[in-house]
Amino acid sequence: MLQQDPNAEPQITRQCFRRRYPETDFYEEKNRDKVRNHTYKSAIEYHADNIRNKVVLDLGCGTGILSILCAKAGARKVYAVDAGTDIASQVANIVDANGLSHVIIVVRGRFEDLEINEDVDVIVSEWMGQMLLGEDMLLRVITARDRWLKPGGVILPSSGTLFMAPFTNFERYCEKVEFWLDVAEIDMSPMISFTEQNAFASPNVDRINDENLLADPQVVKHVNCYSITIPELMSIGESFSMKTLKQGRVNGFAFWFNAEFTGLRQEEEQLSALDRMDSALVLCTGPSVPPTHWEQTLIYFPTTVQLERGRPFTGSVTLTQPTKHKWLMEIKLIYRSNNGDLVCKKQTDLFSPF
Repeated sequence: MLQQDPNAEPQITRQCFRRRYPETDFYEEKNRDKVRNHTYKSAIEYHADNIRNKVVLDLGCGTGILSILCAKAGARKVYAVDAGTDIASQVANIVDANGLSHVIIVVRGRFEDLEINEDVDVIVSEWMGQMLLGEDMLLRVITARDRWLKPGGVILPSSGTLFMAPFTNFERYCEKVEFWLDVAEIDMSPMISFTEQNAFASPNVDRINDENLLADPQVVKHVNCYSITIPELMSIGESFSMKTLKQGRVNGFAFWFNAEFTGLRQEEEQLSALDRMDSALVLCTGPSVPPTHWEQTLIYFPTTVQLERGRPFTGSVTLTQPTKHKWLMEIKLIYRSNNGDLVCKKQTDLFSPF
């Protein structure tokens, strides 16, 4: 008999969520992302007039690729900041190998301890996590903006838009669940409900296609990096109302984002959030574009729901960052049928594994 202390509290640490592969694989995954690399390179070159002879702050510099791109665009000085002491040492070597030690200053250590004795003209960062807000880097960008960015300064990316849409991925669902129907001629049927409850309990980072979507995407949140505040990010709620474009089994909701490098300070641009993805200065991570290392974040329901074409359904999504663990994001998802009956209610966590 399995015994468990009912009074025991789960101990949540960031370390327990780290991926089980070497740190080099994490940086390799990012640097292999051609869409990411090309978009940042294009955006930095596009904004070269705002970077030339200016001071740049690169938050979470990783391997230093953004710092080097800014230095090549003519920056007078670049602060390359990263909390990972091992990678920061490598960045210093990479900077030296590229002959840019006279421009790029590598700063090792936690952002909270960072001291820069001058204001900066540009902040560049790869602050986007899963579901756009899934890591706490945006909180650091906001803090850096308020502490060091000069009036009229530029933030790259300048904004981000989070989208959601219902999806079907029944083959993947069957692969995990129906496997238990045929195991060495042994009745494993009790594992089916167990698998339904556990295999898809947490958000899945996976790649789906446009054909998997059952409705047009809806905007959950548009973030303007010049005006967003930390309290606004602590809890984000949005209601949705959708109509299915085709018949299918709804397995859950897919989330993805666009990151926009317009450099504009306007609260809202002339283009809608969906139209912005046509711009060359937009990093898109959706199902209809070439894949990125972010892929899509899939939140599965415990059971599938069959929907007919044209059937409306409504609901709400709430994203909350706990005060104690800001790298963890709580997700609450509810949707109802057209007559108002509760179809599904799911609450889960999206964590930053790095």
